[in-house]
Amino acid sequence: MTKCVHKGCGKTFSDPSEQCVYHPGPPVFHEGQKGWQCCKPRVLTFDEFLSIPPCTTGNHSATDDTPAAEPTSKSLQAEDIAPPPKPIAVSNGPTGLPSTSQTPQAPQQPVPAPSAPQPESESDDPSITIPANKTCRRRGCNATSSADTASSSRDDEECVYHPGQPLFHEGSKGWTCCKRRVLEFDEFMKIEGCKRKKRHAFVGSGKKNVGEEALMTVRHDFYQTPTTVIASLYLKKIDKQRAKIDFASPTEIVLDLPTTDKKRYKTSMPLFGPIDIAKSTSKIMGTKLELTLVKLDNASWSALRSDEEATSEITQVGPAGRA
Repeated sequence: MTKCVHKGCGKTFSDPSEQCVYHPGPPVFHEGQKGWQCCKPRVLTFDEFLSIPPCTTGNHSATDDTPAAEPTSKSLQAEDIAPPPKPIAVSNGPTGLPSTSQTPQAPQQPVPAPSAPQPESESDDPSITIPANKTCRRRGCNATSSADTASSSRDDEECVYHPGQPLFHEGSKGWTCCKRRVLEFDEFMKIEGCKRKKRHAFVGSGKKNVGEEALMTVRHDFYQTPTTVIASLYLKKIDKQRAKIDFASPTEIVLDLPTTDKKRYKTSMPLFGPIDIAKSTSKIMGTKLELTLVKLDNASWSALRSDEEATSEITQVGPAGRA
């Protein structure tokens, strides 16, 4: 038996003429949305992305003929934020010569966000019949059931999966539960699971989870002037009535961002530099939370959070401050 490599299929086959339903286009990830280039549905979570119904019918194949994804721009869209003035170099030296980089401060050790981990898919209920070609529900496993799975002993099954969340950041892809990062989506799908468990979860308990989904991370970026940092945290459908943005201290912002589609992002965000909490503001938009942070010391930030790796480039808008 050969496994079909078409996106969205993944079934095993012996007859090449057998019908296959799949996605002929590459995956598309943009501004927090996920989907396929070949069809219109766009979703926010990775599990919803994997559940998008395939849009094309053809034959199974052992050769991947999916076209490569088009490169996407990292810049913000015009409707999200007005384009800032042209960045200029930051001057640090006594000679006044422009410099394109600064020696960043040593970042603190990463501190995990205090959000509840998403529960694992429940084990299969023995009373539920397992159909053939059912894919394991645990992330990163991709094992499929056979026609005799339900009737045979499953004590020898071993599920190798990822208990964490998928993480896409500036082109790199990986999982929050392990360290490996790759660039291509196909390579991301091949990252071997980092946890093992007896028996796969093909059908679960049959009960639908109606609770809130805890988001461990959201995409963010920022730019700055000599006196201000403007940061964007990309999360759609934030519930303005229930959202809480607390400028807890000059170096910390506490966020509780529930959405109208049963998701929630909670974190305590340590800032790269101190801010004036009385003058700093927040604004909830349709696709993001925008923070306007007024600096206390007018120093340049090479990262938004103090627990992130500092970058060597500093984007600054307006006249450079004096050293």
